[in-house]
Amino acid sequence: MTKKNNEALEHHSGVWPVMLTPFTENLEIDWKALEKLIDWYIAAGVHGLFANCQSSEMFFLTDKESVALTKFVVDYTDGRVAVVASGHTASAPAQQVEQLQAAAETGVDSVIMISNRLASPDESDAVFLERLQAMTAKIPQKVGVGLYECPYPYKRLLSDEAVKWCAESGRYTFIKDTCCDIKTLTRRAKIVEGSELHIMNANGQTVLESLKAGCHGYSGVMANFHPQLWVWLVENWQSEPEKALLLSEYLTSAALLESLDYPVCAKHYQKSIGNFNTDLSRTRPVAGYYNNHFPTTVMQTLDLGEKIVEMLGISIK
Repeated sequence: MTKKNNEALEHHSGVWPVMLTPFTENLEIDWKALEKLIDWYIAAGVHGLFANCQSSEMFFLTDKESVALTKFVVDYTDGRVAVVASGHTASAPAQQVEQLQAAAETGVDSVIMISNRLASPDESDAVFLERLQAMTAKIPQKVGVGLYECPYPYKRLLSDEAVKWCAESGRYTFIKDTCCDIKTLTRRAKIVEGSELHIMNANGQTVLESLKAGCHGYSGVMANFHPQLWVWLVENWQSEPEKALLLSEYLTSAALLESLDYPVCAKHYQKSIGNFNTDLSRTRPVAGYYNNHFPTTVMQTLDLGEKIVEMLGISIK
């Protein structure tokens, strides 16, 4: 298979979808559907994949399934794009170490820690940083390290001190940022400037402004619907700013689809285009999604995106 150039693999920028996990009717992982999903992402021109994350329903996978899922994505991707992965779900520190070390052995580019696993809501930033440093030391040197401000079971935002330590450590490559605040994104971009650490914004509404501020790309749920539009935005916002602004305004509105029973809404879309055999999820029942206007809203919103691309004369992969 054709590999991306080394520069693309080394720099954690661009569009990195947070991967879905397809399930069979028995709620087992559907490996054939996962192959189709990976090929679909790559055909859209994405720059990397974030496997085994919250969108992958990692909190609802066994440790064995978690490792198998990550290894499968790495092996099937076969270097076409880089892969980062988490699976960092345990509460007990000893089990967390086992999870992170197992992820490191799958061949991923970087192992992603979940910020809320390192401290409870009432514990200080100082406690968090101390645990972050201790846990980082237990991750094999052969892989990079990242952090994800996962909203579940609670959102733990990183302090400036933690971001600075990560940037200066030489170990960190990737922060999946969920602060949703352009001032914070701008400040973080400045902190990591010149380091190997990249700020990947998960919030669709602030992506364009965060790119202008020096952040490095998009790693959010809407790349499960129209990744090719996000790829165009991050690759062309400087050369075609007027088109980028209009496309960003559409993407900002379309990102509200996330509130319509995600990940079921995304799985429904993947089923509609032939990638998935079911829309089943371990995180929530599907009935609520179909008992209202949600499916129609999803499909009409995505159809509108295609019309906007045509109106703008944008060339999409």
